[in-house]
Amino acid sequence: MSNNYETLYILRPDLGEEVVQQQVERYRTLISEHSATDIEVKVWGKKRLAYPIKKLNDGVYVQMNYQASGKQVAPMERAMRLSDEVIRYLTLKLDRVMPPPADLSPLTEIPPSPITEAVVEEDGISAED
Repeated sequence: MSNNYETLYILRPDLGEEVVQQQVERYRTLISEHSATDIEVKVWGKKRLAYPIKKLNDGVYVQMNYQASGKQVAPMERAMRLSDEVIRYLTLKLDRVMPPPADLSPLTEIPPSPITEAVVEEDGISAED
């Protein structure tokens, strides 16, 4: 039985763009070789880490969503654990996949209410006195 998974991994920030693409393709092919389907990869780019990991303050974030069985996820996680380029990874089993948001109808405009202004006199005496 296949489940929906999401793997988020962080690559070292000093890697070039070409090396990042090689790593993304490496893990995409690794998971597809183990019969995963519906593979979607999103490279978020270089972001600041919440706390230093291995004395690094930045990292290249990559999100991968796919359908697979639990046994198919283990080889990819093992490869990430042994890789020097991956500084952190996390795989989540998703209960359900959220569909992309449908086009929302435009909001109806509410006419602005009339604005009343308060009058303040400079000498501190109100007009009612």
